[in-house]
Amino acid sequence: MADVKQEADTPGYEDAVAVVGMAGRFPGAATVEEFWRNLRGGVESIDFFSVEEMEEAGAPPALVRDPRYVPAHGTLDRVEWFDAAFFGFSPREAEIMDPQVRLFLEIAWEALERAGYDAERVEVPVGVFGGGTMNHYLMHAVQSDPSLAARAGGLQGGILNHNFIATWTSYKLGLRGPSLNLQTACSTSLVAVHLAVQSLLAGECGMALAGGASVQIPQKRGYAWEEGGILSPDGHCRAFDAEAGGTVDGSGVGVVVLKRMEDALEDGDVVHAVIRASAVNNDGSLKAGFTAPSVAGQAAVISEALALSRIDPETIGYVECHGTATPLGDPIEATALTQAFRARTKSAVDSLLDTPFAQRASSLKRRLASALSRGTGHTLRFSATGNGLAHELLAAMECLRDGRTEHPRLPLSESVSILETIDRARIAFGARGSDGDSSSR
Repeated sequence: MADVKQEADTPGYEDAVAVVGMAGRFPGAATVEEFWRNLRGGVESIDFFSVEEMEEAGAPPALVRDPRYVPAHGTLDRVEWFDAAFFGFSPREAEIMDPQVRLFLEIAWEALERAGYDAERVEVPVGVFGGGTMNHYLMHAVQSDPSLAARAGGLQGGILNHNFIATWTSYKLGLRGPSLNLQTACSTSLVAVHLAVQSLLAGECGMALAGGASVQIPQKRGYAWEEGGILSPDGHCRAFDAEAGGTVDGSGVGVVVLKRMEDALEDGDVVHAVIRASAVNNDGSLKAGFTAPSVAGQAAVISEALALSRIDPETIGYVECHGTATPLGDPIEATALTQAFRARTKSAVDSLLDTPFAQRASSLKRRLASALSRGTGHTLRFSATGNGLAHELLAAMECLRDGRTEHPRLPLSESVSILETIDRARIAFGARGSDGDSSSR
């Protein structure tokens, strides 16, 4: 803590935000600690299902027996479990409630508890910023039991879903700060963190919960593979690899607890990480299509985050990427990162490439890859890490080097100067809009 306090006195920390708690559930992991162990062990947590399992879960036989159907998905355990009475819901409400709302509420409570706070005793306004995906549960439940539609009713059926994920949390936990429900596709959780940071710095709240949930029902499901699409042909996600063919869907939920750095230190909170800056933008029309990414847009938002953070890019040792493992997305993301970092490190590039540091490029390049996508599938993943965790993540990325060949179109040989190990977490992240998201932290 003494080192953190000393750094807090340095220029730039007056507008820093501390991560003081976090919680989540992920494919193959019921806690953040288990999630971390899976990352360290290089565990692939994507589940594969038999035709019989998917048909029993309600999938149309003709769909799952199509040879192009890939029976893979990142699933969560016990999504049907919920202590309705604990949160003040009736059995009828719990029956029709979107599992994303239930899980987000549970994880928000856990994150606060891990941060050392009781929701009923927090003295400052607490903001909630979060989002979810389409409510697959109600559609599936009504198909299985048509009478559920009548029991749900018009109003209750329309508000117990992901569109009110943050406001339900504020209501049930008694939190009085801003409460924003948002949806920006893959960047939802990062944009939630960005908005929470801005709200804290503006003085709208003294503490904030930020995150997202993505739970697809039924969970024993796969997807129809299409040539040229974003989904993997074999159910494996190989981010930044020569064999990358696409991503895999996955479910997950995560929440972080944020406070202004000065408040966290004054209150004696455990500071897991420090967010120095964030930025959000959109490509507009300057790209190939609505869902396509753009080099210019990604490079711009990364550059903005770097500039706002006032961090020397050469001290950044780990970058968490979107990592969709698509032939188009990965090279564009790596090119954008290269442009953004090179623009701020030109004076050092040539000398670094001529030093023994360049000889370590083959291992350092792998620190750019997204361990999250590889291991758990494409979810609304939350954005948080800690001083110790960020340093250990570098080792985790080394564990995930599985002998695969780097994607030939990645410009990583020119980007070695941006990948250097650091001994403390200095985090700057950029989140993009709904149709071309990327993050660098």
